[in-house]
Amino acid sequence: MPNIPDVPHGRAKIRSCLSAVATALLVLPFSANALQAPQTISLQQALKHTLNQNPSLKVFEFRKHALNGKRSTAALAPAYELSLSANNVAGSGDYTGTDQAEWTVSLSSSFELEEHRQARTALANTGLGRLEAQYQVEALAALGDVTRAYIQVLAAQERVALAQSAHKLAQKTLAQVKARAKAGAAPQADVLRAQAAVSGTQLNVSSMLQTLDYCKVALVALWGETQPDFKQVSGNLYQFGEDKSFDALYERLLQNPAIEVFAAQERVQAANLRFSQTQSSSDISWSLGIKQFQQSNSSALMVGLSKPLFTGSRNKGALRTANARLHEATAEKDAALLRLRTQLYLAYNNRQQAMQSVKTLTHEIVPALTQALNDTRKAYQGGRYRYVDYLSARQDLIAARASLINAGASALSYGAEIEQLSAQPLSIAIKAAQPHKFAGQEL
Repeated sequence: MPNIPDVPHGRAKIRSCLSAVATALLVLPFSANALQAPQTISLQQALKHTLNQNPSLKVFEFRKHALNGKRSTAALAPAYELSLSANNVAGSGDYTGTDQAEWTVSLSSSFELEEHRQARTALANTGLGRLEAQYQVEALAALGDVTRAYIQVLAAQERVALAQSAHKLAQKTLAQVKARAKAGAAPQADVLRAQAAVSGTQLNVSSMLQTLDYCKVALVALWGETQPDFKQVSGNLYQFGEDKSFDALYERLLQNPAIEVFAAQERVQAANLRFSQTQSSSDISWSLGIKQFQQSNSSALMVGLSKPLFTGSRNKGALRTANARLHEATAEKDAALLRLRTQLYLAYNNRQQAMQSVKTLTHEIVPALTQALNDTRKAYQGGRYRYVDYLSARQDLIAARASLINAGASALSYGAEIEQLSAQPLSIAIKAAQPHKFAGQEL
């Protein structure tokens, strides 16, 4: 993770925030055996790779150096100027050559008002505060992206397992249909349909494997890699942890770094307004030098003071601009909070619906369709049901299992979105040793 940025308590705040969110986003469990397997990656490892190698996070280190340079420049005292001038040289008549020359060497600068430097350095410091908030937003977004990509890989693995299970069932069904057709209890058309079903499930296995491969490539791209060095990810797609009320999540939303970005922008504009206010009073410029008169071979001391006039009236336009931008930043912060609240509410409701779908599918629909398939298989073998009845029962169960995978992935994805919005954990505690009873289970 880049060393961002040099502001009071900034690094500690970032580390605390990202540590909490990284822990929160560990919605997927892993076992000790999975960590020992070189071909398996856990979510913790994926998050670590992303924070260390994500290209979008590396730019913040360079931005920090740029802002530190601006802060160093803002803290500088007024510069000194050394000047040399010559009068009455290279003319005509008596002023030919340098016999009548007047040489002047002077040093000049200005007496800067203390409030000018304070306002200038304060404006530079608020830029670093805004960079800190922007880094937190980018880091949270990166963690959210890698978590959602990880969930997609986990769901793709489940879909591959389901497709392979469906293919095995189709092969068993073909053998049963052939046996009945050989005994004269089933028409040859049923055999052809069963053969086509086997070919269709084989194509589906191939398609799911291709999708899994793409999902893994999309995952590793988040930490700058082009090809995965693992074969699978570890985790349970159907564990969601402790639920939180919307009001509790909204309280956490107020700490979202995205809100802090607008608050930091508000502080920048407030500092810019204070800086503009200081420009209503001008610094006093001074100069000190020596003039050499060539004709008389004498010299004289030169002292000068100057101060711009009417700076207050000339600065009124800049003050109105700075004041308007401050109010604009405040309005943008309020609008952003409203947008984030709407996003949180949508994610919260969708997560609740997805978890309810998983519960209903797990405890009611899938068990009922599993029993229906078993009963239909026995009835078909006994000659009481047609092949189309057997096929329909099988397809219904496969569709329900696919819906369960989609619902589980949706619930976890919405949970990751909620954690990204609130920048806080959902107090998720998952028992990795208890996988879902449908995971890898044959039809």
